[in-house]
Amino acid sequence: MPFDLAMVRSQFPDRHIEWHAVLGSTMTEASRLAAAGAPSGTVIGADEQTAGLGRLGRTWHSEPGSGLYFSVILPRDRHGRHRFPPATLPVVTLALGLAVSGAILQATNVTCDLRWPNDILIQSKKCAGILTVLEGSAIIAGIGINVNHSQFPVELEGIATSLRIAAGHPHSRERLLLELLPSIDRYCTLLETGGAEPILKLFSSASSYVSGRRVRVNQEGSTLLGTMLVGTTAGLNDSGFLILRGDDGRNSLIVAGGVRPCS
Repeated sequence: MPFDLAMVRSQFPDRHIEWHAVLGSTMTEASRLAAAGAPSGTVIGADEQTAGLGRLGRTWHSEPGSGLYFSVILPRDRHGRHRFPPATLPVVTLALGLAVSGAILQATNVTCDLRWPNDILIQSKKCAGILTVLEGSAIIAGIGINVNHSQFPVELEGIATSLRIAAGHPHSRERLLLELLPSIDRYCTLLETGGAEPILKLFSSASSYVSGRRVRVNQEGSTLLGTMLVGTTAGLNDSGFLILRGDDGRNSLIVAGGVRPCS
């Protein structure tokens, strides 16, 4: 079903919103517009991405017309610079996870779990992901949500799900975006005014992965290439990184990598 851009724009008359039938990556286009001076809150979306970006260089499966795939330029100050220091970028990602899960609950009544650092899950399967990057004077957030997918490729069906599969019926992508954009604004404001602490507390409460979860961590893409760590999660540090307690009682700080439950 075609995305009703006119209706969405009518609800956000002061926000620049672009929507494409097909786009390589909304992140790439948002970065280009940010460099050209596009204002805070600019949204670039697509019904289909042919080169959607995920963490660690992975691609994002973007079934045409079934998901909500978009990128947004996060708040800038009056000089056109992003409002969050680069060191807070991990916490920005956590704030966006809270924004996405909250908007999904409001729009669909589906409850989600949060897996550090950027995965939104339904019953242990991924339904949404977030990619946050610093591009010059702007922070770009890319968000992909599996909304009305009825099935997935064989290689993904064991780890991916959609809001439609979870609820048993389709959902409005427009309604979800209407909930999501204000939710992003609220959590960005909370981070800007309250600092990292409230975001860390909220994320820790909303995630089953932050504390007391037996997990394995593949640190591919970090400075410890190919390293697999196993342990029990022991909270977040002040920068938003995950603390992993090994079987020897020693703590490791996880700054990058894929976190998965131990089977």
